Amino acid sequence: MKYVFLSLLAGMLLFGSENAAAEVNPSSAPAANANRVIELNEDSFIQKVFDFRNSETWEYKGDRPAIVDFYAVWCGPCKQLAPILEELQSEYGEKIQIYKVDAEKNRELAAAFGVSAYPTMIFIPMDADPAGARGLLPKEELERIIAEFLNVEK
Repeated sequence: MKYVFLSLLAGMLLFGSENAAAEVNPSSAPAANANRVIELNEDSFIQKVFDFRNSETWEYKGDRPAIVDFYAVWCGPCKQLAPILEELQSEYGEKIQIYKVDAEKNRELAAAFGVSAYPTMIFIPMDADPAGARGLLPKEELERIIAEFLNVEK
């Protein structure tokens, strides 16, 4: 199967960081709660974000800009990033949606996006192709990316 996201890797360095990754605490939240980070598996990713198994052309299914955080439960930097993403989701509310994916439980999905380090975040604007970053980014940098790339203000 051909994954369009392998070509996305070059764009993923757009927001690259030399910092280490942070672990996201695995909590599931109902999709209706706009102030919660939502945990996705491969099937729910296909329903809410993109059908990576059957489509070669990016077509975002969401109704607002999103961030997808690929993490591992053992990853220290992922653990540091988790509360930052929760804060951002709470602060931005219904203006964005933050998702998290346990990359080790969802290997096919992680491979489709070229995830080889944790955390890896994919930033999904409404009107452009996604881009990403690897490593732990400070909250201020994430806010800058949300404002400039996702075109969302608090």
